[in-house]
Formats: sequence, C-alpha cells, structure tokens
Amino acid sequence: MKLYTKRHILIAIICTLLLGGLLYSAFLIGEKTTPSTYKTENIIIDQQKHPVLVDSPSINAHIDTTTAYTQDEQQNIYVYDTYSEAVVNISTKVVGYNWFLEAISQDGGTGSGSIIDKDGYIVTNRHVVNGAYKIYVSLADGTQYEARLIGQDEQTDLAVLKFNPPKDLNITSIPFSNSSTLKVGQKVIAIGNPFGFDRTMTTGIISSLQRPIKNSDNIIIQNMIQTDTSINPGNSGGPLLNTQGQMVGINTMIYSTSGSSAGVGFAVPTNTAKRVVSDIIKHGKVQRGFIDEAASLVQLNSSIAEYAHIPQSTGLLISELYKNGTGEKAGLKAGTKAVRYGSVRSNTVFYIGGDVITAVNNKKVDTLAMFNSLLEDKKPGDTIVLSILRGRKTLDIDIVLTSEK
Repeated sequence: MKLYTKRHILIAIICTLLLGGLLYSAFLIGEKTTPSTYKTENIIIDQQKHPVLVDSPSINAHIDTTTAYTQDEQQNIYVYDTYSEAVVNISTKVVGYNWFLEAISQDGGTGSGSIIDKDGYIVTNRHVVNGAYKIYVSLADGTQYEARLIGQDEQTDLAVLKFNPPKDLNITSIPFSNSSTLKVGQKVIAIGNPFGFDRTMTTGIISSLQRPIKNSDNIIIQNMIQTDTSINPGNSGGPLLNTQGQMVGINTMIYSTSGSSAGVGFAVPTNTAKRVVSDIIKHGKVQRGFIDEAASLVQLNSSIAEYAHIPQSTGLLISELYKNGTGEKAGLKAGTKAVRYGSVRSNTVFYIGGDVITAVNNKKVDTLAMFNSLLEDKKPGDTIVLSILRGRKTLDIDIVLTSEK
C-alpha cells in the first residue's frame, strides 16, 4: 500500500490543470486553422450564387463587381448615367413691387426641363416660366445660360425654351417615345430637381392612363399619365422616362394634401408634347382649330338657363359669331338679345337666344373647359360634329374648324 503525502496530491492537481490547459489551447488553434463555410447567424452565404459587397479585401478579391447589381438596378444606373445630364434646372426672375409700389426684380419659381436636341431646345411646363422676364437654365456641369421663351401653350401647360450652347459643348438630349404603347404597371423613372436637389432620380410604375385632370387654371388636360413615382415641387417640367431612357411624359402636377409627394403624380404624354412642341418651334404657338374665327361662348348655369328659357342648365350658349364666318356658314346661330349678368360692380354682357352646344363628336359637353379639351388636338381643316340644342330641338351640324381670328 502506497501512501501519498499532501505534497504529492498538490503536484498531481497542478499537472492535471496544466495538461487540461494545453489540450484546450490545441482545440482552439485547430478551430481557427480549419477551413469552413462563411456563416452568419446560421445563414450560409453562397457567394457564387448571391454576390455581396463586403468590407473584407480578401472576400472582395473573389467578387465580380460587374454582376453585383440586379437587372433592375443596372437599368436605373444606365438611364441615370446616360440621360441625367440632359435634365436642366430652371430658375426665373419676375417683376415684383416694394412698399413704395416701385417695380423690383425678384426670384421667381424653379423647376426642371429636358434638352430635346443639340441646338439647345428645352421642353418644360408653362407654369414653371409663366410671368418670368428672365429665364436661366443650369446644366449638369454647373454652367448657367440665359434662355428665351419660344412659346407656351395654356391648354397643355407646356412651354419651349432655347439657350445658345457653345459650339464645343457636348450636349446630351433625351429622345421622345411613343406614349400610346404605355401599359399600366410599366416601370417609369423621373429625374428632376425637387426642392432644389439637382438631378434627383425616383422610380415607380404607371398607375393609370388617359386621365382627364383639371389644373390650377381650371383647364382640363386630357390623356394624362398617372404614376406613383415620387414627384415633388421642383420636378415640374422634368422627364418621365422608360427603362430605355426615352421620354414618355413631362411631369406636371401632383395630387397631395400636404404639398409633397403622396404617390399620385401626373405627366403630359409625349404624343401630346410632340405635337405641341413641333407647332411652337415652327409657329411660336399651337395651331389649334376653332369652330369660328371669333366665337363667344357662355357656360350655362341654372340662373342663365331659367332666364333664357333653356330646358337644360348645362352646355355652352353661343353668344356671338363672326359675321359671315365659319360658324354662320355651317348653320350655327348666335344670340340676338343682350343681357347683363353679374353684380353692379362686376358684370358681363352677352346675348341669349342662340344655339346651345351640348356635345362634340358625341362626347357630352358640360363646361367650357371640357369643350376646349375636346378640341385640344384638333387642327384647322379638321371636321367635327357639333350637337346643338335649338329651342327644344336637337341638331347635329358638321363644321370644318378654322383658325382663331
């Protein structure tokens, strides 16, 4: 029988602890040197199937950065890199008055515009430049040029500007697309200057097509594009693009209770813009057809209808026509009895007893805004059918549109 002293027991405990420590250290070293799959919270990342951008140089060295973006991201990047330089920032100067009623120069509104050709023509919204006596456009490189107003069109809220670029300036322009091929759900991209942030890009889809929208001037613009692409103050006049970078619309207005984007924006389609811009560049204004060289139309209401003994309270009363003009030759009849309508201080004189226009090409007309919108895309020489109420009879009259006197 062997006897162990306290000294022997203490030496055995110390040796055991040292041996355990050596084994544990060897285990840890083996874990660090053994190759393993990258893991994060038990989620295995297969870098061949799902490329990711990380900070580690050793991992970055094995990633093909050209495939690090999705197809959707690559489309966005392509459109922005290719066409953002064609979007200009527009600022204006307007005439204001000080406390002494002296005319002074003031900063006007700001907005966006799109360069549409190498000669420096720009399309934007009429309300961006309306009332301005000086207009400036800022390019992507920071240079600023004074532009002149070539023409504007109230019916579509569009305007055309032109600046004179230097001959050695390489200008990027945005091509027009055929907006009749648009589909609800199609992806669209907006580039503009919201709140002064130059060339900001937002994306969304087309929410609806062919919307008739009334603007702040109570003018109905037909066939508007509705989009959920974020559009804010400063985006007005900027392009709405498809994924190829072609312009499909001109961003014009938003519907919002706060003044900021609520996901309901509207753009004038390019098929409308192409016709308007072409006329403005050629003639300085849009060549639009009228039923008469100097017709005067009055929008009916219940008071006027009751006084004039008209059996309906909607439609347009023909007050005056140009003598021996297009309207009279087509068979339309103007009013014969002068009446004064309004208050003592503010009143209007017109004539009752004439025809009442109720429809254009079988489309009902209730207001003057609706009538103008139905003629918006008609040119002099086009033939339309006017439905009129004469007394209690309804007649259809064919009329060849003419130019405004």
